[in-house]
Amino acid sequence: MKKFFRILSVVILSASFLYGQRIKDIAYFNNESHDQVIGYGLVIGLAGTGDSYRTAFTMQSISSMLKRFGITVSQDDVKTRNVAAVMVTASLNNQNKQGATFDVTVASAGDATSLQGGTLLYTPLSKPQDGLVCGTAQGPISVGGYDFSTSTGNRLSKNPTTTGRVPRGGLLTTSLNPAPAQENQLNIFLKTPDFTTANNVAAAINAKFSNSAKAADAAEIQVTIPQDRLANLVAFISELESIPVQTDVAAKVVLNERTGTVVSGSNVVILPATITHGSLNLTIRSYPIISQPGAFSQGKTEVFNNLIPFIQQDSSKAIAIQRATTVNEVAAALNSLKVTPRDIISIFQALKEAGALVAELIII
Repeated sequence: MKKFFRILSVVILSASFLYGQRIKDIAYFNNESHDQVIGYGLVIGLAGTGDSYRTAFTMQSISSMLKRFGITVSQDDVKTRNVAAVMVTASLNNQNKQGATFDVTVASAGDATSLQGGTLLYTPLSKPQDGLVCGTAQGPISVGGYDFSTSTGNRLSKNPTTTGRVPRGGLLTTSLNPAPAQENQLNIFLKTPDFTTANNVAAAINAKFSNSAKAADAAEIQVTIPQDRLANLVAFISELESIPVQTDVAAKVVLNERTGTVVSGSNVVILPATITHGSLNLTIRSYPIISQPGAFSQGKTEVFNNLIPFIQQDSSKAIAIQRATTVNEVAAALNSLKVTPRDIISIFQALKEAGALVAELIII
């Protein structure tokens, strides 16, 4: 645990204070965005884990698909369990051109139990806003898990198998139109709005291109393109997005109660506080006593279950924290208690309730 906190603090401090981050990693330009696309398709080749005949829309889709190939089959006659109806989604960068490939996410829409081993059939993808078909998707599905069941009811599974991905299975058939940029101005938008970071971005740009940037608010930085750079805008944007910027990191502690993971930011501060950690273990042990009567006494053998309680109290320890201003100090204080990650989660929650934790506590 101590090693974990030390590594975490070194990584956060190095990234935030020593090297900074490039503008392209923390922001995007006004003519850059992403479009969401969606489609409905069929997955075939499943080993009896597809939709049942009770899923009417799947049976209807199979019948309609076969009709396109000249095979007429009534929907009521389709009883296969090797096909599943799925929804296909993807997020596309509007800078992509026709012919670009991308990953797609496939999720079961019926009562299929697993998509493992399946293949997505040719599926048109369209924009939800106008229904315009701009791409297609097909290919083998990777679920990243497994789900095996036996006839006796036993089951072994890891990760959801009703959702998967088709790596590079999407194909862009129509180029997306990026938003038009102004003639001599670019707008930069921070992915995480912050006044300090916005001011630092403007200052970093002005240091390289004198007096060309201004922070409009916590999220937007307006950049005036120099006249001598208008002829080669791509080169100017390339230089712009590579400028390192000192980012301001908010004080946050993220707790994952399911896995016991604790991630603490570099600006976390703990005010003077006292922490006591200890536990009381109660164990009741059984010592059966058998009473055997003597010979020819006509008595009965009796069993007496003697239950004896034992109480063991772990040595509790109290530590006083004067003021911890770095992750190392927080880690050292908690490690001195020799607590588990889940105990640390409880301690952080108690510190927040006591007003000693100066940070945003996020529980996921």
